[in-house]
Amino acid sequence: MSGTVIPGTPIAVDFWSVRRAGGARLFFLSHMHSDHTVGLSSTWNRPLYCSPLTARLLHRRLQVPTCWIRPLEVGQSHILGEEVTVTLLDSNHCPGSVMFLFEGTFGTILYTGDFRYTSTMQGEPVLRGRHIDRLYLDNTHCHPQRPLPSRQHATHQAAHIIRTHPRHQVVIGVYSLGKEMLLVDLAVEFSTWVVVSPWRLEQMRLLELPDVFTTEEGAGWIRAVDVAEIRWDTLVSWNMLHPTIAILPTGRPVKVTHPNIHPIPYSDHSSFSELCEFVKWLKPCSVIPIVKGGMCQAYFQEYLSSAPPALPDLRVLKPVQESVQQQSKRNRQGPKCLLKRAVWHSTPRGVVYESPEKYPEKSEEFRGVEVPQQIYCESAFCLTEGCSCHMGKEKGKEELSGEQPGVARAASTVSQAPVSDEHFPTGFAEQYLLTPLNVLKQNSSQKFDKLVNGWEK
Repeated sequence: MSGTVIPGTPIAVDFWSVRRAGGARLFFLSHMHSDHTVGLSSTWNRPLYCSPLTARLLHRRLQVPTCWIRPLEVGQSHILGEEVTVTLLDSNHCPGSVMFLFEGTFGTILYTGDFRYTSTMQGEPVLRGRHIDRLYLDNTHCHPQRPLPSRQHATHQAAHIIRTHPRHQVVIGVYSLGKEMLLVDLAVEFSTWVVVSPWRLEQMRLLELPDVFTTEEGAGWIRAVDVAEIRWDTLVSWNMLHPTIAILPTGRPVKVTHPNIHPIPYSDHSSFSELCEFVKWLKPCSVIPIVKGGMCQAYFQEYLSSAPPALPDLRVLKPVQESVQQQSKRNRQGPKCLLKRAVWHSTPRGVVYESPEKYPEKSEEFRGVEVPQQIYCESAFCLTEGCSCHMGKEKGKEELSGEQPGVARAASTVSQAPVSDEHFPTGFAEQYLLTPLNVLKQNSSQKFDKLVNGWEK
């Protein structure tokens, strides 16, 4: 899953597991590719921010209720609450895809999502001369041994292959969204219709693309199919009916299974040289790869700004406002526990962190923190008999799911004796359990000492 909960902020981008989103309450969708919508469905029930075009696709394809979709105009700054300003920028990846520029007490963060850099991005007024504290970068092709031509050059390669096969029909493998302009350019170049399926034609009209698509078989000799159809057996069956070649536009290495399959290096992700040019121009304080497992930061060290980055604001985030009905229901039910795990185990107090040197690539990632969906007491010290957090101690052994190296794992032992509210202020329990002790000490030493003294009494 390509998604991130940004540490020190209330922001989650392309991340749709609410239980693992920690304190995130502002959810953003960069574009509609399936690897960025894992977990997003018709049951989604929180405000979701995206571009207007993505908003239309989102409701059509995933049936997310329109009451939760908040389209934001591209190129304009939007203030969300009192703490975050966001500006959407075209990411040149697929229809509706955007980058997010976040500003707040946490500093300035640019999240590229999937993007294909072009020099015209340097003309964006909101980016020119802007100090960027953290750059979340699409590192799909972040490798010096993986050069890519421009999309225009790749389109010329496709046209050349078609010209060298004048008696063949042409089948082009594409995903459900993306590479539409390749199809348009080839249709215009060869003055032919592009035959597509009915659902794809409906989408092309939704995207307001040029009228070069049709569902009528035989109306044109270029056909767009799902990329999964480009394989040995389909090529054999197509060529039994009529000489056919297949064009596979992709920036990734592929195994060719039939002599009539022609890959072309057409990619909607930035090449390595384009990434270097982008980072060199932007001069961020730090680069964080979006695709997990990549080792790309070393390539950009010489381009980083020497200015000190803004530190994440680790103050307790404001809770999401409850409706009147929710407040009434909560008051009737009495105290509930937000922390169900680790309260009955003899494990070290505080927070256990893995070494950042061991996993430098993952240190910025904040994943794997689950918020229980069942009813538990809000106090970390529940004394109510019959409460579900007292039953089935084996449930307390549940581990954090999806945890990544370098992510905090909360572990604590708690005395069963009553602890008064003066030693444990409401709303601070989860924050202090999930925040490094040295950062808490720096940001709020008096409050921290007060809590620690209260635990030790």
